Amino acid sequence: MEKLSGKKCVVTGGTRGIGRAIAERLLREGAAVAICGQSGESVNRAVREMSGLGQIFGSVANISRAEDVTKFFEAVDKEFDVLDVLVNNAGTARFRKVGEMSAEDWHRNIDLNLNGAFYCAREALRRFSARGGFIVNVSSLAAKNAFSGGAAYNASKFGLNGFSEALMLDHRYDNVRVCSIMPGSVDTEFTGNPDKPRANDRSWMIAPSDVAEAVGLVLKMPARTMVSAIEMRPSRPMKLG
Repeated sequence: MEKLSGKKCVVTGGTRGIGRAIAERLLREGAAVAICGQSGESVNRAVREMSGLGQIFGSVANISRAEDVTKFFEAVDKEFDVLDVLVNNAGTARFRKVGEMSAEDWHRNIDLNLNGAFYCAREALRRFSARGGFIVNVSSLAAKNAFSGGAAYNASKFGLNGFSEALMLDHRYDNVRVCSIMPGSVDTEFTGNPDKPRANDRSWMIAPSDVAEAVGLVLKMPARTMVSAIEMRPSRPMKLG
């Protein structure tokens, strides 16, 4: 197994939820971590709260904007001499049936969940050294299972899976490994679907730390081996009816 100690990592959307759990896990493994978020207040708070775990850097960036992504990675350049890992975690969901969906709803999903992953991957690839790097894309089981009200979100995650596969084929001989992690229902404030109201008992859901565990696992695989996809689902999902 490879060690994460000393690795330089970027985690997008690392201020809360799954991204926060991933950043904390990497820091505990001895990696240096750069995070971004859309609010200066949330970024500063997350950096302050995680500072005791290791080397952490944060910057405000809206990764749905290519220019923001470029500025973020330029800021990371000033903190890290190299880049080893990118975790594309930042995402959003606007749940609407197609006939009720605005253009803004559609673009919000696609621009952040899919285009943002491309912008970040492109910047990371430019910074990986000759020894290569690792890109983990946090996708969703919604990338394989469509549901009513999820057209824009489904499309963004289906697209992210296709992008991940093509990215791997493009750069595997450049010593770049790529993995898609597809969790099902995760216990975060992000979880929601207008047709499925939030349940009071959420103990059956996947915890953000479980997703972070999966990220740590794939990153520590020997360099000769690439785990290209992981599906995660609750062991005992809530029964309906």
